[in-house]
Amino acid sequence: VKIDMEKQLVILEEEYEDISMDDLKNELPERHYKYIHADNRVSYPLCFIFSSPMGCKPEQQMMYAGSKNRLVQAAELTKVFETRNVDDLTEEWLKNQLAFFR
Repeated sequence: VKIDMEKQLVILEEEYEDISMDDLKNELPERHYKYIHADNRVSYPLCFIFSSPMGCKPEQQMMYAGSKNRLVQAAELTKVFETRNVDDLTEEWLKNQLAFFR
């Protein structure tokens, strides 16, 4: 996704149509987060992590935030986290965010 500030649009850069499940799986990132609970249960939580870099103009931040909110509502996401600094995106940070959902 990218922003066209001149047209005030959030633009989808890549979309798949008529794609098989196997091909779709190959397009998805292989990374996943394995969360080990205090009682040794293991889960793989689905999280949406939204990042808006510190240098973004306020207009861009507003457009990203609006598109984020629509996506969160449409997909009925519950584990939504936001960071302004990607350096903060560590395993410890994610565990702290997920602690609310224990």
